[in-house]
Amino acid sequence: MLTGSADTDTTITQPEVSRRELRTVVGASLIGTMIEWFDFFIYGVASALVFNRLFFPSFDPLTGTLLAFSTYALGFLARPLGGVVFGHFGDRIGRKTLLMISLLTMGISTTAIGLLPTYEQIGTWAPILLIMLRLLQGFAVGGEWGGAVLIVAEVAPSSQRGFWTSWPQVGAPAGNLLAAGVFALSSALLTEADFIAWGWRIPFLMSIILVVVGWWLRRAVSESMVFAREAAAGGVERFPAMEAIRRKGRALLTGAGLRFGENICYYVIATFSITYFTEIRGGDRSLVLNAVLIGSAIECLTMPLFAALSDRVGRRLVYGAGAVCVAAWFLIFFTLMDRGSMWSVGLAITVAMVAHGAMYAPQGAAITELFPTRLRYSGASIAYQATSILAGSLAPIIALSLYKASGGTGLVAAYVVGSLIVTILTVIAAPETRGVDLHEVK
Repeated sequence: MLTGSADTDTTITQPEVSRRELRTVVGASLIGTMIEWFDFFIYGVASALVFNRLFFPSFDPLTGTLLAFSTYALGFLARPLGGVVFGHFGDRIGRKTLLMISLLTMGISTTAIGLLPTYEQIGTWAPILLIMLRLLQGFAVGGEWGGAVLIVAEVAPSSQRGFWTSWPQVGAPAGNLLAAGVFALSSALLTEADFIAWGWRIPFLMSIILVVVGWWLRRAVSESMVFAREAAAGGVERFPAMEAIRRKGRALLTGAGLRFGENICYYVIATFSITYFTEIRGGDRSLVLNAVLIGSAIECLTMPLFAALSDRVGRRLVYGAGAVCVAAWFLIFFTLMDRGSMWSVGLAITVAMVAHGAMYAPQGAAITELFPTRLRYSGASIAYQATSILAGSLAPIIALSLYKASGGTGLVAAYVVGSLIVTILTVIAAPETRGVDLHEVK
C-alpha cells in the first residue's frame, strides 16, 4: 500500500549531481561505515584473543573461545531486525536520519563494552551485559549498510555506480584494518598481563571519538534525491519490508545467495584464522594480527579497481571470478598458515582477502540494483543482513567445531568451499544489473 499522491506523473529520471556533492556523500558514507564496522570487528578480534579469559574463565581455552564466538554470533542475529526496522523508516522518511541514528547507537554500545566489568568482578552479570551490548551492536550495524550504500547508489551515475558504491563497501575491510591495527599496536606496546587487564579496552573506548567525527561528516550529507523525488511523485509504501518480501522474493534470494559464501569465507579469514593461529597452533598474536592488517590494507586498495571493472564487464563476471579464486585458494590456505612464518601467514590471508574483495566490491551495487526505490532500503537490508544469521554469525563457531570434531582443517576448508559453490551458482542464475537506471527497477 502506498501513501501519497498516486496521480502524479511518476516518469522520473535519475538526477545528476555535481562531482563535489558526490564526493561529499561518498566520503561521509565511507568514514561512517568504517567507524561502524570498526566497532563491530573489534568485538570479533577481542572474542578471538581475550573474551574467553575475561568473561568465560570457568572453561578450557577452546570451549571458552567457542562461547565467546557464540556471543559474537548474537550480534549477527540482531542484524536482520536492525535491517527491517531501519529499512522500514528509511523507505518512509529517508536515508540520512536513519544513518545518523545507527552511528550513534553503535558508538554508545561499543563504548559501554569498553567499560564493562569482567566475570571476576561481577560474576555472571558480565557475560549477560556483554550479550545485551552485542545485540545492540548488531541492531545498529543492521541498519548501517543499507543506508550507507543506498545514499551513494542513488546519487552516483549509473555507468559508474559500481565504482562509487564500492567506497562504503571499503568501510568494512577498512574498519577491520583499523581494528586489527589498534589491537596489534596495543599488543606490541603492552605486556601480556597489561593487555589482558586493561589494554583490550582501548579500541572500544576509542569508539566515542570516532563516532563524533562520523556524526560531523554525515551532517553535511543531503537526503537522496532519487528517494525524495519518487516519494513526492508516487508516495511511499506503508509497510516496505512486507512488500519487499511479498513482491521481490527472487531478488531477496539472489542477494542472500550472493552474500552466503562471501560472508562465510570472510569471517573464517578475518576471525577464525586468528584463533586457529594463536589458540590452536600457539603462534604469535602479533604475527597474525599484522597479517590481517596487511591483508585488509591491500583489499581496501584493490576493491575500487574490482568495482570499476564491474562497471565495464558486469557484476556477475567479477563477482563469480572472486568466488572461484577464494574457493581455489582455500585448498592451500591452512597449509600456508601451518608453516607459521610471517611470509606464509601473510600470503595466506592477503591473497584470500584480495580475492574476497572481488566479491565484496561490486556487492553494494549488485544488491541495491535488484530493488525499486520504494523498497530498496528494506529489500537490500533484508537480503544483506538475513544471510548473516546462517553465514557470518556461525562461520567462526562452525569452523572451530569442525576443527574440534576432526582434529584438522580439512573439514573447515570444505565448509568454506561448499559455501562458495552456493554463491557461484547464485551468480550464474542472477540477472546482470550493470548500468540500470534505478527508476526503471520495478
